[in-house]
Amino acid sequence: NISVVLMTFKLSLFRFIVKRLFSTSHSSVDSKEMKKFQLLAHKWWDEEGEYAALHSMNDIRVPFIRDTLLSMSSNYHLGNPLSGIKILDVGCGGGLLSEPLGRLGASVTGIDPVEDNIRTADRHKSFDPVLAKRIQYKSSSLEEIVEESMETFDVIVASEVVEHVADLEMFIKCCSQVLKPDGSLFITTINKTQLSYVLGIVVAEKIMGIVPEGTHEWEKFIPPEELEHLLESNGFLVKTVKGMLYNPLSGSWSWTESMSLNYAVHAVKAGAQPTDTPPETDIQQPSATAGTAG
Repeated sequence: NISVVLMTFKLSLFRFIVKRLFSTSHSSVDSKEMKKFQLLAHKWWDEEGEYAALHSMNDIRVPFIRDTLLSMSSNYHLGNPLSGIKILDVGCGGGLLSEPLGRLGASVTGIDPVEDNIRTADRHKSFDPVLAKRIQYKSSSLEEIVEESMETFDVIVASEVVEHVADLEMFIKCCSQVLKPDGSLFITTINKTQLSYVLGIVVAEKIMGIVPEGTHEWEKFIPPEELEHLLESNGFLVKTVKGMLYNPLSGSWSWTESMSLNYAVHAVKAGAQPTDTPPETDIQQPSATAGTAG
């Protein structure tokens, strides 16, 4: 009996060690990035504070997500246009994007590896009984929920997140795994240009203090063509890429043709190919069913 117990213990210990090794060496979470956001976790809902630009970004990113999804669906619920849609908000922070999506009727799961961010998000949604039912938050990385959430979500939003992850390709792969076939992925991020370094880091962080100093690392910024390639090589069809511009004087965002600073992407996970239809029909199908807000 003792030998059986010892064997069981050794096996459990081995599994624990392997799991720890895998989770630490194969994670998209950057521990340095977590520490940055830990310090600001209590400031998410200060509309005049460090996250003011993210608050005002909702004026364009929420309609972009809403209108794109509505253009792809024939089901419209008056007052709750996103009713019945399951959304995963990756890197949800304090819930700045989760809440307006929940108000549109969506069932939202917000995940963030920083526990203090989740506490802030939970506290804020608790003030609204409707949101309390529609939104659930979890302190977790994306890869930690993959196994329990395979092909679970209709939509993933990763807004101002990919420029902070440690392993972008793994992040995109995990997005594909938890999305249903034909599900939508929305990303907003920052281009890697000389202009984005000057305006996004030198001016925004060091001179004007629009975002806290040290928030971004220029080396982690990703050009749209590189992001498109990553998405397409992981089974996504890129539908929309368009530029975003922040005006620090008015504190407002607008769409722009230039993608030299910020940009937004909408991509769709390729669905299972039907076997009983000819190839010509397959090729034409996406353009008939998938629209964009642009």
